[in-house]
Amino acid sequence: MNDLAESVESVEQLAVVWRAMVLDRDAGADVRDLPGMAVRWADCRFPFWNCLTLTDVGAGAELVGRRLRRAADIMRAKKHPGFLWVFEDLLDEEGRSALGTAAEEAGLQYAFPGTGMAGDLLPLPEPVHPDLTFVRVSTDEQVRAYADLNSRAYDFALDEGRDGLVGSALWKKEVFAYLAMRGDVPVACAGAVEAEGRLFVVLVATDPRWQRRGYGEAVTRKALYEGARATGMTRATLHATAAGAPVYPRIGFRPNSPIHFYALKG
Repeated sequence: MNDLAESVESVEQLAVVWRAMVLDRDAGADVRDLPGMAVRWADCRFPFWNCLTLTDVGAGAELVGRRLRRAADIMRAKKHPGFLWVFEDLLDEEGRSALGTAAEEAGLQYAFPGTGMAGDLLPLPEPVHPDLTFVRVSTDEQVRAYADLNSRAYDFALDEGRDGLVGSALWKKEVFAYLAMRGDVPVACAGAVEAEGRLFVVLVATDPRWQRRGYGEAVTRKALYEGARATGMTRATLHATAAGAPVYPRIGFRPNSPIHFYALKG
């Protein structure tokens, strides 16, 4: 794939996976596909399940401004905060130059960066780590532990992560979701879910007390290994935060579009 094709793939994977995730959280979630925009909003306390993303390819300055104003209006109408994801490579040169000003004028503030990644990297060797055992998420207690790891890693309140995941059937049955255990203590987690012929890596997190030991990479490899073994998939995709961006190329992922996350101004 060329770079633009991988960037288009990246936003399409987000739209597919997040639709399933937010409908799992709330069957009445807002999953509209609007002109130039996908709404994937559970309106719950877990901010990652409240998502909008721009979908135009080659959007210029005027169109970007219009889309951002519409996105901000939708976000203001919701009960709980979330994020607008903007894939930089889908904008033309003028659109990229205008993005910061257009976001400011729409009442949005930059939250944090991300990067789309993909690769034809499967199957992987079965992962091992001298400190860890791996457990597939299959019980309510394990789902709660998975939620809590994400809350700690992303500095959310524990109740926020639990509001997104606790009670989920999807995470116990369809997501290849794994906890990395150090003895009896869950220290990291990663999931992989089938999405249009790919495995999409989702909600990777390491407890801040146990970071920089290779735990996140090991459990991501485990989710991909088991997902590929079960499905036969050979291609994987993900969206990396700044913390994860250096890790995933070691597994075989290649970066594509930078992602800009925006929230409403406080």
